[in-house]
Amino acid sequence: MGAPERDIDDLPKNPANYTALTPIVFLERAALVHPNRNSVIHGSVTYTWQQTYRRCRQLASALTNRGVTFGSTVAVIAPNIPAMYEAHFGVPMSGAVLNAVNVRLNAETIAFLLGHSQSAVIMVDQEFFGLAEEALKIMADKSKGKLKPILIVIADENCDPKSLQYALGRGAIEYEKFLETGDPDFAWKPPQDEWHSITLGYTSGTTASPKGVVLHHRGAYLMALSNVVVWGMQEGAVYLWTLPMFHCNGWCFTWTLAALCGTSICLRQVTAKGVYSAIANLGVTHFCAAPVVLNALVNAPKEDTILPLPRTVHVMTAGAAPPPSVLFAMSQRGFRVAHTYGLSETYGPSTICAWKPEWDSLPPETQARLNARQGVPYVALEGLDVVHTQNMTPVPSDGKTVGEIVFRGNVVMKGYLKNPKANKEAFANGWFHSGDLGVKHPDGYIEIKDRSKDIIISGGENISSVEVENILYQHPAILEVSVVARPDEQWGESPCAFVTLKQDVDASNEQRLAEDIMKFSRAKMPAFWVPKSVFFGPLPKTATGKIQKHLLRAKAKEMGPVKKSRL
Repeated sequence: MGAPERDIDDLPKNPANYTALTPIVFLERAALVHPNRNSVIHGSVTYTWQQTYRRCRQLASALTNRGVTFGSTVAVIAPNIPAMYEAHFGVPMSGAVLNAVNVRLNAETIAFLLGHSQSAVIMVDQEFFGLAEEALKIMADKSKGKLKPILIVIADENCDPKSLQYALGRGAIEYEKFLETGDPDFAWKPPQDEWHSITLGYTSGTTASPKGVVLHHRGAYLMALSNVVVWGMQEGAVYLWTLPMFHCNGWCFTWTLAALCGTSICLRQVTAKGVYSAIANLGVTHFCAAPVVLNALVNAPKEDTILPLPRTVHVMTAGAAPPPSVLFAMSQRGFRVAHTYGLSETYGPSTICAWKPEWDSLPPETQARLNARQGVPYVALEGLDVVHTQNMTPVPSDGKTVGEIVFRGNVVMKGYLKNPKANKEAFANGWFHSGDLGVKHPDGYIEIKDRSKDIIISGGENISSVEVENILYQHPAILEVSVVARPDEQWGESPCAFVTLKQDVDASNEQRLAEDIMKFSRAKMPAFWVPKSVFFGPLPKTATGKIQKHLLRAKAKEMGPVKKSRL
């Protein structure tokens, strides 16, 4: 052990020079600097930054009056509406932790996470009240009635009033009435320690019960500002909420928008028509979306689009590797796509394919291929590497050697709630293990090759399902495609493609289409990569638009193995 580090002085921290970092302070500043600028627009409802700050303080005060405090959890089950935005500030202002719940989960799963998080209050959008009620019933049965959360229903003029009446009839408090019980000048206090939890978000739980990802004030603050830097965002940006706020707190853009004194445009449902309309009519400059949304935008029927775009619109995409063909099509329409990657456990995206000016002169297809990589660390991420799983040594930067992508730094979660076993595995050897497999290129940029569970092992050879998908996306008839392993009598496993066709494609002869896709594949990829089976239909997706490969793998398994060819 070396001698302890000595500074040049012994000056201590004091209240004048040290305070815990928290993104809540961005709201106070926005209300001071731009009190009359629009903060949130939702249909005919518009709030200014001054109003949003007062409403968030009212929410914090109303929660405090009901006994909600440090160590409590408040769950919100809602799409992208103003109340969901307000909860990102009002809940932590009360000292409590926000649990933004994915509205597309089933009642059984929601019951599990409400019970697991011991949510003291549940705020629910009127459209999802029935779902919340069902979940609460399951939870009450399991907890033998011990957990009795306060139930608040959020009214929305865009919904059928019957659901609101029903909720009020069941004893729920209406959100605006609840706010009235709070003080708009409530003297909220920032956390004493920036390590205190700010939010709790559950992973999709495709293999087991969902895991509760706990994030702290410090990480949320750093990530909110890092978003501004990596994306080169301007003060006053107009941001369209196509990404659900319940997904990693909208990749921390909930807080970023306050730091920028920007404007949030809420979208209850994401449609290509809604996105193009908001861009044309509401001055949208930025939005975030999974590749599935980008695919919908580039394949939207003419009557749903408003082109050319009135300005360059910046799009951040993550959630699955975007096919280069989709990136290319987006850039042709005037969208500037920033490709990022991350996980719930890293506050949302935490790597970015940082664009280099020297790429501007390259052919568009080459640009799209370079931009399809996952890139380099965010400004706020201290450690990113691709390592050999056996000994944790970095893989060479050759673009070929596959290893696991690992993270380390201030924008890695505190851990999984009440799950020491999962934490031990996730943080083994001082790194957070993503479970994603990738390579490191000579320029240091990383690229995902697959989830470790999505690699197809055919005759002892590893096939990246992502690479096969990227090639299939170039087929003129394919709208969406997902490739998984199917048991194979001869090879152990072989690629199986599930395909959604474009609207204008004649799907009457599926056999001929499947043969055409295989022929196309044979011309463009190694023979052992070519899908041996092709099936048509809509693909199952999560709430954030990710294709649920585990369901497709189960389906492929059910079909039984591909028979050994007699030829």
